[in-house]
Amino acid sequence: MTIELERRAFVQSGAALAAGAAFAATTHSVAAQTPTAAPGGAKPMTYSVKPLPFDPTKIKGLSEKILVSHYENNYTGAVKRLNAITEQLAGLDYAKAPGFLINGLKREELIATNSMILHEVYFAGLGSEESRPGPALADALARDFGTFDWWRAQFVAMGKAEGGGSGWVLLTWDPRNKRLVNAWAADHTTTLAAGQPILALDMYEHAYQMDYGAKAGDYVEAFVQAIRWANADSLYAQHARS
Repeated sequence: MTIELERRAFVQSGAALAAGAAFAATTHSVAAQTPTAAPGGAKPMTYSVKPLPFDPTKIKGLSEKILVSHYENNYTGAVKRLNAITEQLAGLDYAKAPGFLINGLKREELIATNSMILHEVYFAGLGSEESRPGPALADALARDFGTFDWWRAQFVAMGKAEGGGSGWVLLTWDPRNKRLVNAWAADHTTTLAAGQPILALDMYEHAYQMDYGAKAGDYVEAFVQAIRWANADSLYAQHARS
């Protein structure tokens, strides 16, 4: 499969990483200041790509082509970037490294981490058959939004409002206020602090352009029809107990 770079996400949130990589490759003075291992011999965290949790030929409204491309290029790419970033950070002498290098790497670490997490929630939330929330989550949605249909109307409208732009719409458990909220995110750095997403709608063009072109609203409608609510039920039960 031809690897297609993540266009909007790369332009908006990957430029700093590219600049940092170019700097590291061409500037020997900074590299000379960094040790080969973190103090105390600590090893950097490594992250693994999770397998696609469904048969990509069986998701109604989303083609195998776009699902596989999304998984291989955007999700897998985020995991690979995160591993490269954490390796660089593990060898960084923070006391001597320039501030712009620290800022760039830590920002890219956050972007790649959130991209990895949100894509995993996104893919886990898709299924081949239509479903409804389980009793506990259904009650919580009715409590916090009035009705399930009103939650759905808000969620869909937020997704359509982001069409032509980029970002995420996240059904999120807010542990501070003990309630569910629909959270808006313009990119991988803007989301509810301490929030626990239980359902994620990816509104970057890479998630729908191959199938729907500029018709982002049609993609949103297809997504909500393909939600695998059992995954959201499980995540809600896990987070709401805390």
